[in-house]
Amino acid sequence: MQQHPPLIIEGATVVFEDRLAPASVRIEGGVITAIDGARDGAEVIGGHGHLLAPAFVDIHGDAFERQVMPRPGTMLPVAPALLETDRQLAANGIATAYHALTLSWEPGLRSVENGRAIVTALDELAPRLLIDNRVQLRWETFCFEAIDLIRQALAGPRLPSIAFNDHTSMLLLDPSVTLQERPFELDPAYPALAPDSPVFADKMAERGKRAKIPAAEMVSLTGSIWERRPQVKAAIDEVAALGRAAGAPMLSHDDSQIETRDFYRGRGARISEFPMNRRVAQAARDAGDFIVFGAPNATRGGSHLASIGAADMIREGLCDILASDYYYPAMLLGLARLLSDGVAPLQDLWPLVSANPARASGLLDRGVIEVGRRADLLLVDWPDGGVPCVR
Repeated sequence: MQQHPPLIIEGATVVFEDRLAPASVRIEGGVITAIDGARDGAEVIGGHGHLLAPAFVDIHGDAFERQVMPRPGTMLPVAPALLETDRQLAANGIATAYHALTLSWEPGLRSVENGRAIVTALDELAPRLLIDNRVQLRWETFCFEAIDLIRQALAGPRLPSIAFNDHTSMLLLDPSVTLQERPFELDPAYPALAPDSPVFADKMAERGKRAKIPAAEMVSLTGSIWERRPQVKAAIDEVAALGRAAGAPMLSHDDSQIETRDFYRGRGARISEFPMNRRVAQAARDAGDFIVFGAPNATRGGSHLASIGAADMIREGLCDILASDYYYPAMLLGLARLLSDGVAPLQDLWPLVSANPARASGLLDRGVIEVGRRADLLLVDWPDGGVPCVR
């Protein structure tokens, strides 16, 4: 966090935890030191006509991939891509970002090799970055080669989170079964396609482009990885133990069954990320888990996968957190859409993108405007009835 001389932001409408109210906020050494205190020679920033709010804490964002690979199969150097990503995050009001770094058996963008390069680069670039860049180790459970990197990252200077993903089983899912209703991936009766079937070959064409390998080679690779299935549960147990020992926040991704949520909760993953139907979200709520949906879902008024809508989940008390997912501006635009649709007052919506993701991630020093908290603040130009943007 960069250090600045004492300053006061005054005249803005401040988003507190329980209300919107005009107030001045004093900042010293990157920390909020007073609300409506004396100026005492501090630099003054005029916030009149603007909204002053806690900056966003993004628990899951993979838009950085577009800087690393702006076109399918076209990779750019990692360091400049991350510097550009950091500036995009700051410009969109995100002061803490967990980059959803997929660690997969696929070559290319989501490979372990590229993941290692990104983890290393973020450590080296840290003094030059504007915001708190962390990683969500979005681990593909069939990728045993990633476990050493997970161990290394957990010992690093900025504790990552761990998200358990099984896109391998999703790739093999028989198309007669929807993603939203697929069985628990470790179910012995899981309805999988044969890796040598024509239907599966068609599914692999786009995957091959991203991995920069021919579709036939992608089919063969996926088939060999699928043979690891009997060892996957032991690998999950190993990674979950590493996460618990480090105190890392842990998530399970795209839960489609209560059994799935129960399985990962039992291993310490208390965050359900993008549950795919109401009964799973309700089971997560009943168990006291955090529930995450995508801010683009809220912005667009529905999921791009035809899953449940974030707005409906918020109304029903089944959403705690909105994440940028694949589009950084959606953190603010999602709030605007939810507010205009009358889902909730702004002071009740804002914790979805600040206090709640901070708490779920164990970052108790940020996410609200209070004396003693980090001064990760966002000054927003939000004309009445207009589109908000970060000043």
